[in-house]
Order: sequence, then structure tokens, then C-alpha cells
Amino acid sequence: MDLKKLTTQIEESYSRRFKSIDKRVSTSIENINDIDGLELAQIKAIATTILDLETESLQSDVEALLAKKEAIERSLEKKQNELQESKYAVFNALEDKLSSNESALSKLHQVKLQSIDLYDILSEMVESAIITALERDQDGDISETTIEVVKDITYEAIKEGSLNTIRVRKILSTILISAIDIAEATPNRANEILNSTLKGMRSGLINSIDRFKRRLAYMPLEAKHILIEDYDTIIEDLNQTDTLFSQVVITQASQSSLSIKKILEDINTEMRYDLEELVHISKETAEVMKDKFSSFAKNAVKRADSALRSPKAEEAKRMGKEAWGVAKVALGSAIKTAKNAIDKK
Repeated sequence: MDLKKLTTQIEESYSRRFKSIDKRVSTSIENINDIDGLELAQIKAIATTILDLETESLQSDVEALLAKKEAIERSLEKKQNELQESKYAVFNALEDKLSSNESALSKLHQVKLQSIDLYDILSEMVESAIITALERDQDGDISETTIEVVKDITYEAIKEGSLNTIRVRKILSTILISAIDIAEATPNRANEILNSTLKGMRSGLINSIDRFKRRLAYMPLEAKHILIEDYDTIIEDLNQTDTLFSQVVITQASQSSLSIKKILEDINTEMRYDLEELVHISKETAEVMKDKFSSFAKNAVKRADSALRSPKAEEAKRMGKEAWGVAKVALGSAIKTAKNAIDKK
């Protein structure tokens, strides 16, 4: 049967006057002759037509909601930017008022570092901090100040968000890339810049993990549930923070000039022996998490077992079996065809 004619027949026989989907579907196909002889394209046309008719209003609802979602996301992004700009304006005004008081200004800058969303301005902030250290260098050694400022920036950028590998890797990579750019432009100070940057990154990462460990004891119930949903991932990530740190260094080294690559590889080799504190605090945090939340995790497993018996999961199982059946029939047909060809020979 012609596909256009077939779909027209389905559309004409489909009726909303029936309350159940079963009745609407069965009525729409009851006048089709020789269903057993229908080809795949015809079955697909029937199913697609009925799906379109049955879900038409829902599709419209989904599209309308998606349009609203996009509008909300655009509005949210705009408001977040306005929020950041407002914070900057407040701190700029405070800085102007405290400009003559160096001690108060220093404390204000510390508060600012803790109050601004650093991720969006991370690269520029690291670059500015290292360049400032180079410009104000009095005794020919910027190591201590660079370690300290990179430690604070790393800590503040990591501490408020998730400890998952992807996020931490992005933050560490962004900081290191900024340092590499400055090292490339200042080759006579490259070793000093990169060495102190990596040491600062390591200390900041250690401090943020230690903070997470201390906060586990006072974490609110809502946050615990979020934590449990990602329990296995966080435990795994905590047990390989030293590997993550080294991978970030090696990855950026491989994308740098030969001189920077060698410096980073040498520092990374030396730092392997200095990552014991990072390994220790990470494993200690993982143990605290296991001790406090293993019972929550077991309950989460029970809920997962229950979810596996849900209608959606049952449908997934059924479709998996059907896919296996289709593959088996196709394989059987291929074997039969090959056997017939051999027999003819």
C-alpha cells in the first residue's frame, strides 16, 4: 500500500472520542488489510502517524515550555551578570573609601575574594596577580607571594562548588594556562613562575578538600542527599586527586612550547614526592565520607533497586529483550543465507 494513502487512512480513522489509547489505536488500524504482509516502512509510517496524532498537544506543550525555559535561562544569565556587576560596584565604592587605610583595604580584598564568583574571571585574575608580583618584585624572588596568592585563588574558586573531577580539573587548568602564558612572555622567570604557581595550586586544593572534610559533619540534610547521589563518583575522585593534579600538569605541558614543556615536566617529577599531604587529606576525607554516609548510600541503593522495578525500567528491560530478539533473528537469517550459499556450491 502507498505510504501516503496509508497515513491518510490512519488519520481519517483515528478518533479522539474514545477515552483509552488502546481503543484509539486499535480503531485506527482495524481497516488495514494484510497487516502480516506490511513492510518495515509501512509499519513505521503507521506508528509515526499515530504517535504524532496522539502526542500532538503534548508536543505543543513541550515546545512552549522549552521556549519559556530558554527565555528564563537568558534572563537568569542576564541577572547573574547584573548581580556580579553590582558586587563589583559595591566593592569599588568601599575600596575608594578605604584607599588611605592599607590594613583595612587588605582585609576588604580578602572579603572580596570570598564574595565574588571567581570562575568567570579566574584566568584574568591569576594573570593580574602574577604580573603584579613581577612588577612589584623587590628582592628578586616572587615565589612566596605567588604561592600565597595562587593558593587563595585556587581555594576560593574550588571551595563553594562540587569536588567532582571535571570541575576541579577545569579550575586547575585555567590557573595553570594563565601562568604558562606569563611564563612564555617572561622566559627568564619561567621556572620561578610555574614552580610557585603549581605549589600554590596544590596548597589551595589541599585546603579546599580539608574544608570539605570539616563541613561533612555539619552538612544539612538536603546537601547530604545531593552528596549521596554522587557518592561513588566523589569517593573515586578523592582517591585519585594526586593523579588528577599530575594529569593537569602533563596535559598543559604537552600543549606548550618545548622550553615550558621541559620545565613543567621537571617540576611535576619533583612534586610527586610532595603530593603526600594531598593524598593523605583526600583519603582521610574519603574515609570520613564513608563512615558518615555509608548508610545513606545503602538506602540509595535500595531506592535504585526499587526504581529498577518501576514502569519505565520495565519498559527499558522489555525493549532490551526485543532488541536482542531482532539481533538474533537477523543473525539467524544471515547464517541461513550463508549456509544455503555453501550448500549450493
